[in-house]
Amino acid sequence: MAVTATTVAETCAAAKRAARTLGSAPTEAKNAALEATARLLEERTAEILEANAADLADERAAGLSAALKDRLTLTPERVAAMAEGVRAVAALADPVGEELERKTLESGIDLRKLRVPLGVIAVVYEARPNVTIDCAALTIKSGNAIVLRGSSYAERSNGALAAIVREALAEAGLPEDAVVLLAGGGHEELAELATQEGLVDLLIPRGGEGLKEAIKAVATVPVMYAAAGNCHVYVDAGADLEMARQIAINAKVQRPGVCNAAETLLIDAAVAPEFVPAILGELAAAGVELVGDERVRELAGEVEVGAATAEDWDREYLELKLAVAVVDGVEEAIEHVNAHGTGHSEAIVSGDAEAAEEFVAGVDAAAVYVNASTRFTDGFLYGMGAEIGNSTQKLHARGPIGMRELTTFKYVAHGDGQVRG
Repeated sequence: MAVTATTVAETCAAAKRAARTLGSAPTEAKNAALEATARLLEERTAEILEANAADLADERAAGLSAALKDRLTLTPERVAAMAEGVRAVAALADPVGEELERKTLESGIDLRKLRVPLGVIAVVYEARPNVTIDCAALTIKSGNAIVLRGSSYAERSNGALAAIVREALAEAGLPEDAVVLLAGGGHEELAELATQEGLVDLLIPRGGEGLKEAIKAVATVPVMYAAAGNCHVYVDAGADLEMARQIAINAKVQRPGVCNAAETLLIDAAVAPEFVPAILGELAAAGVELVGDERVRELAGEVEVGAATAEDWDREYLELKLAVAVVDGVEEAIEHVNAHGTGHSEAIVSGDAEAAEEFVAGVDAAAVYVNASTRFTDGFLYGMGAEIGNSTQKLHARGPIGMRELTTFKYVAHGDGQVRG
């Protein structure tokens, strides 16, 4: 069983004990646990899919949106991708013990700044069972223990996956309790987890604004929010319109239920008469529900476009719905993005290098793209092996949360008897 303790406090205490061992474990042992995890994922794909099918058939999943059901669903290909991600993490350099800085002080003391694990990471997440594996892989390699708390409607899937990781840890001679899973209880359990001072070193919630606000109200442990993604694509006056078409479609349609999908399309007034009717037609044909400002609706022709409300510009739809606006130049686009975006991922399509640099410099976001889709904000695609989420904060970590974002540092000083006068 992945859940080894009866209370949140006991679970966190078990993880804390395991963290002390894992934090000093050799790279070879950690990599062995990861390789065993990848192997067991492949060997037990049928078992994992059976657990996932039971979750999907459960009444708790009946009310989920299409996007959330897609997040919950596992396929052989998605399980294989999990195994690939685990092996990618294993192949990366071990961050623990990395020397960040070294100098000799005037006293003769040799001072080194070394990267060390944070300790116990708690992650609260919704729907996506692959997060169980991604988080476990990253924390194992970075020497941290992890307390996982997934959604109740993914309970069987998460349980099967966490059990595999725990078996792999034991096989490698590492403590099973380096990965523990809470069963996904109610708000009381969430509040208890968020107040485990002295046991939990960092809490990372992955979910919507409701989850974020619930944790903000009670947390006494440090929190790093893997927050919502209200992402924009801006088509500049200098854009290659065929490129803009491909990027806009990809950013919205390729996988609409994820945080790096575009939720708003901004189109420069200079190209709007040509671009708006064409792109709206293609988006509508792909099943996208469209809302827009007055200028967009006037250019829509026969394509049905609802009137965008003030709330639409701030919505993370996570479904096939898109808000569209016409703006007068890059400066207005920047103002719109900064007023309504969540600081996640923003894109400009432009052949004008000056306009692109103005957008890059002016937009306040963790990731900014020039002539590329927002869908690339992903720890795996960034070469991190996997990610725990995407931070839209500015302190400690910003953007994809990988291994190095799960570490801190300590100063280690070696002397030969120095005392301070």
